[in-house]
Amino acid sequence: MKVAFFSSEVFPFAKTGGLADVSGALPKALSELGLEVKVFMPLYKNIKPEVLSESFGETKVSNSMEIIFIKNDEFYLRDYLYNTPEGDYPDNLERFSFFCRKSLEILKEINFSPDILHCNDWQSSLVPVYLKSLYKNDPFFKKARSVLTVHNLAFQGYFPLDKFGIIGIDEGNKADLEIYGRINLLKGGLISSDRINTVSPSYAEEIQTEEFGCGLDAVLRENKEKLSGILNAVDYEVWSPETDASIYHKYNFGSLKEKIENKLSLQKEFGLSKGRDKFLIGMVTRLAEQKGVDILAESLPEILKKYQVVILGTGEPKYHRILSSLVESYPENFSLHLKFDETLAHKIYASSDVFLMPSRFEPCGLSQLISFKYAVLPLVKATGGLKDTVTDCISDPQSGTGFVFTEYSAKALIEKADQAYNLFQDKSNWRLLQQRVSALNFSWEETAKKYLSLYGQVAGTGLSPVL
Repeated sequence: MKVAFFSSEVFPFAKTGGLADVSGALPKALSELGLEVKVFMPLYKNIKPEVLSESFGETKVSNSMEIIFIKNDEFYLRDYLYNTPEGDYPDNLERFSFFCRKSLEILKEINFSPDILHCNDWQSSLVPVYLKSLYKNDPFFKKARSVLTVHNLAFQGYFPLDKFGIIGIDEGNKADLEIYGRINLLKGGLISSDRINTVSPSYAEEIQTEEFGCGLDAVLRENKEKLSGILNAVDYEVWSPETDASIYHKYNFGSLKEKIENKLSLQKEFGLSKGRDKFLIGMVTRLAEQKGVDILAESLPEILKKYQVVILGTGEPKYHRILSSLVESYPENFSLHLKFDETLAHKIYASSDVFLMPSRFEPCGLSQLISFKYAVLPLVKATGGLKDTVTDCISDPQSGTGFVFTEYSAKALIEKADQAYNLFQDKSNWRLLQQRVSALNFSWEETAKKYLSLYGQVAGTGLSPVL
């Protein structure tokens, strides 16, 4: 089976979030299952592909997988992917419509006729739109079927309606891309794709509701027969404390005493009071309300009186200000890093006792899956993929894998942190919990098999559906 995979960011070439991690790992896992995969992404600044032509660059990953970079210096030779600190690039519609259309043209140039075109988020949502309009009578794409994965429904690709002509399709298709008087690229992809997938089963249900549908819930309910959810996974070649060169001391679930040494080293590096019995809460996140930073900010003064917290991330300026104001008051308990730092992220996972994810909504979440591997228990709000992957240790001590609260409030967050600390004080039980979660397997190898089944259903090969 031949798969063309389209993503605006792919790790390790370009990354702003979890989309890049998925786009870096899933195609590789698919190729290892025997699929022939071409990954398309824009040729951003500082990416140096092995082969560079006038219209694209190419990097060979394996015999069955290649990364093809779409070249346009006017659009992609910039310091940021989608926006500057001042706001979105005003020509993002031009940038990503070019990416989608050029990618399809290059498929024909290299004579790679895909069975599946797998698109991701609004930036590549025009691929299925073009497939059903510009290329509907093209014999090259006759067998091609499209899958659109929604990684976060909150980001939809809105543009003024008077820019519709830039897309380059007939006015008769405008209704598929219009909502609330604006162009919505994600809506066009949802309607035009043969299958809609999202990144956890619970999120697939939640986005059909008004609360989590971000204005597209009615569109999703109308297309629910082609909607499913497949849980994301973790690339253990990147995220494993046994091999992680970024952490202070390597370890595995059979040598967890080395994990304590990571905590002591992080405490020393960032000026926190040292102690193996200090309860260290880690957080690596985008500082936005979606990630629960509003209730975190409200609860932190109470939490920092008792526990240590280290936070890495950037986001909304108001949260930068609120969190920064707490550093002076709790210098021995609070370490704040307002930046993107991949190495420090690894250190935080390796050093923390609990990993905090109080998200208002969370399509899947990778951090809780990573924390498992590092013998860290996640503390999460019950939503989306967090609900699908974390079981509460308090209500289910026999099989619990973390700490889960259901009410979205600072009070509920504080109460669950206190429950986690009480359990942490029982060292022998805590060690058993660490061993339990670090043995969990959320590898891409297993998840890729579910995508293969999904592709088989969409392409009509008779493979069983993924529900």
